[in-house]
Amino acid sequence: MLAGEALARIEKLFKAAYAKARKPEGMALYFRHENEGRLHCEVIIYLSLPASDVAKEIEAESCEKPSLHGLGLLIGG
Repeated sequence: MLAGEALARIEKLFKAAYAKARKPEGMALYFRHENEGRLHCEVIIYLSLPASDVAKEIEAESCEKPSLHGLGLLIGG
């Protein structure tokens, strides 16, 4: 519920970069709701490597490839 504004900003940045890059295959924005035993969940986003410019702009941290379990595609291919 509280992630809406931040997620909307990231979506806007990603959509602009995706269009500018002519929607390349493999450029994608994924998300997952995680709660890790807490009362409230977090929305975690994952950017594919071709979206590295967006990742830098939002100061994202790099990570290992996430598990596909519960992972949803937000934008891209």
